Amino acid sequence: MTDFSPVLQQLIDTVAAPGARPEESVVTYEHDGRVMEGFSVHDAAVAGPKPAVLVVHDWTGLREYPKARAHMLARLGYFAFCADVYGQGRRFDNDDDSSAEARKYYGDLPLLRARVRAAYDVLAARPEVDAARIAVIGYCFGGSAALEFARTGAPLRGTVSFHGGLIAHEPADVAAIDGALLVLTGGADEVVPDAAVAKFQDELRTREDLDWQVTTYAGAVHGFTLPGEAHHAVADRRSWRALEAFLAEVFDGG
Repeated sequence: MTDFSPVLQQLIDTVAAPGARPEESVVTYEHDGRVMEGFSVHDAAVAGPKPAVLVVHDWTGLREYPKARAHMLARLGYFAFCADVYGQGRRFDNDDDSSAEARKYYGDLPLLRARVRAAYDVLAARPEVDAARIAVIGYCFGGSAALEFARTGAPLRGTVSFHGGLIAHEPADVAAIDGALLVLTGGADEVVPDAAVAKFQDELRTREDLDWQVTTYAGAVHGFTLPGEAHHAVADRRSWRALEAFLAEVFDGG
């Protein structure tokens, strides 16, 4: 089992799971000749096939934080799989390297979408998973990636972005989105200001039947769920509760 830092273990433990039997594994797969190293976890005490959540990491790569969130999802009874967008061994601990790597994908959205698709295909093929009930979530860079993947028309019950960059497309590119969208953003986000949120919402409005919701948390800056200076305890707690309610609704809807 992963040995999490005390801060992340405390976060995991906010989701009570008496009697849980977590099973985790490192999952290697390939995309376009590159080896990717994902991570899965689920509660073996919960009978399957289970609804599943694909988790996309922030710009530092697949490090401890998304794995901790995956454990929280597993405690809720879901099969959680962390995608690896960057590739095996590409994990970063400083902003300069993280930014440089993320820009490669922001500058090549088809590649970004394809990397998430590769992870989705691995998840959907797992025998423990109900492939008809999959959602994707992401944090920061991963929130952007999740929303871009939704635009491909992948069969998703829902897509959730936590403090993700909101990339508005011109012309609008929302026709293929399948499932509901939940966008959780900070009211003091210097990276995604109000104007960017409004522009993104205007694009969503071009499709009248699209099910979407944007929730803004007062005082929360970019990265408000992440441990560290940006952390906003109230927004973090409320956004997780919003995710729980959203997943329960989209997975139980049929």
